[in-house]
Amino acid sequence: MTSVALAAPRPARRRVLPGFRLTLGCTLVYLAVIVLLPLAALALKAASLTPAQFLAIVTSPRALASYEVTLGMALAATVFNGVVGLLLAWVLVRYRFPGRRLLDAIVDLPFALPTAVAGIALTALFAKNGWFGAPLAAIGIPVAYTPLGIAVAMAFTSLPFVVRSVQPVLEDLDAGVEEAARTLGAGDWSTLRHVVWPAILPAFLAGCSLAFARSLGEFGAVIFIAGNRPMQTEIAALLVFIRLEEYDYAAAAALALTILAAAFVLLLATNILQARFLRHVDRR
Repeated sequence: MTSVALAAPRPARRRVLPGFRLTLGCTLVYLAVIVLLPLAALALKAASLTPAQFLAIVTSPRALASYEVTLGMALAATVFNGVVGLLLAWVLVRYRFPGRRLLDAIVDLPFALPTAVAGIALTALFAKNGWFGAPLAAIGIPVAYTPLGIAVAMAFTSLPFVVRSVQPVLEDLDAGVEEAARTLGAGDWSTLRHVVWPAILPAFLAGCSLAFARSLGEFGAVIFIAGNRPMQTEIAALLVFIRLEEYDYAAAAALALTILAAAFVLLLATNILQARFLRHVDRR
């Protein structure tokens, strides 16, 4: 008599998320409606222009001047936030002092504060008769209604990106690794350069790229402090708004598409750099 071994039924594969297909479908639909559909409409509107018209709009002297102001001040704000944000994240993680929780909460203030309110407040503070603007103007450094004021507004609204990107990585960094480095004779600077910095660099790059992208698109906080003088303190986002007010929707779409492409290329380049750096670290 031959016995037939019956295969035991496989246990049902449990998924982490119940109803995965449904949730994935809802997510993709939401992404398409909220993100992809507006971007597609923007591209279609810009496509109504001929290549010559598109090139003439995005390379006009006023547009080029707005790009220069926007990119230059966004870069300055990002460099400032890179230094200050890294130091602030370090202080919040490595030190305990009275008011630390309050300072940690203040970091997120630009996220909660309407950008227009931030712009009005910064203009009042940095005007020639303001608390900060008066002493700076006395030494010949005007801020409000100058490109420097644009950089200040951009730095204010984008600082949390750097802090919140670096802070959790510093918190998760094993203190034993630093102690081992010091045991082997490494000084503070060597430990920072060879142990801490490689661990936080990907997060630092991500925070800086997000801060730069946010600065490129900042509008509400900038227009109040910039002065909005064409060819001098006019940012690209404001030029897009002006074209919309003139009912020149195709020109506005062309300018907006150019800014979008610049931000996308920046984020793509940052992701590539992060991936290469992580592969280099893993090989070590």
